[in-house]
Amino acid sequence: MSGCSLFRIATVTKCITADSTTSLCRTTVFNRIQTCGYAKKVVAKGKGKGMAKDESTGPEVCRDPVRLTSYAVGVNILKVGDDPHLKPPDQYPEWLFQLNLGMPKKLPELETDTWEYWKRLRKENIWRFNKLQKGKKF
Repeated sequence: MSGCSLFRIATVTKCITADSTTSLCRTTVFNRIQTCGYAKKVVAKGKGKGMAKDESTGPEVCRDPVRLTSYAVGVNILKVGDDPHLKPPDQYPEWLFQLNLGMPKKLPELETDTWEYWKRLRKENIWRFNKLQKGKKF
């Protein structure tokens, strides 16, 4: 018997010797014993039923109205340094103040000859196709 297995052949064998140089050893199925076991599951310390759970806290939220109106809070990605000061509105481009920050417009609300209309139409057709593929009613 060759190769890897979960069993190891026990040392009990029957040896038949034909002459002094060769020997034939036979084993039976009953002579095999299991040698490989599965590892015990590691119990995590501190996570029992009676233990208090550790809640991860996110970054601190700035609630100071003066700081929120004078700095771009959260823009600085470096570990050192402060957030940049906000400039006066006339130093920013006009399109920045025309951005839609609310809910996206519905398809009937858009004009048919604009890029946004065709982009929204394509997106809604993809959603419709995906719902049909799932077999759900739309």
